[in-house]
Amino acid sequence: MSLEFLIATAIGVMTAAGIYLLLRRRTFPVVLGLAFLSYAINVFLFSMGRVVVDQPPIYDKAAAAYTDPLPQALVLTAIVIAFGMTAFVVVLALRAYLETGTDQVDGLPDAGRPVEDASTPIPSHPTAARG
Repeated sequence: MSLEFLIATAIGVMTAAGIYLLLRRRTFPVVLGLAFLSYAINVFLFSMGRVVVDQPPIYDKAAAAYTDPLPQALVLTAIVIAFGMTAFVVVLALRAYLETGTDQVDGLPDAGRPVEDASTPIPSHPTAARG
């Protein structure tokens, strides 16, 4: 089995796990799904620089082959962006939990209950007094 096959399999497994977790109803698996997708993208970007073993990352005049440093820089930038995105999504999920009282993605703890009539004004809403 080659290293390229193992990397491609790992990317596929992380992508499938990320998409599966994104489709869950709770917010924590959605956050984990976003993290898995960002890991898969990082490994994909890193593998685009050709998987070379025991080669220097910086071009030297004596070196015949070298590793391309651009994908490594892209992955480092993507890690920082993914960390910020994950922190934002965690805070957003926490705020949604505090506002709705549930960690369901759609905000409804019971999907089978009937929705209230939209024509009746909500008393706590600022436009409810205008009627």
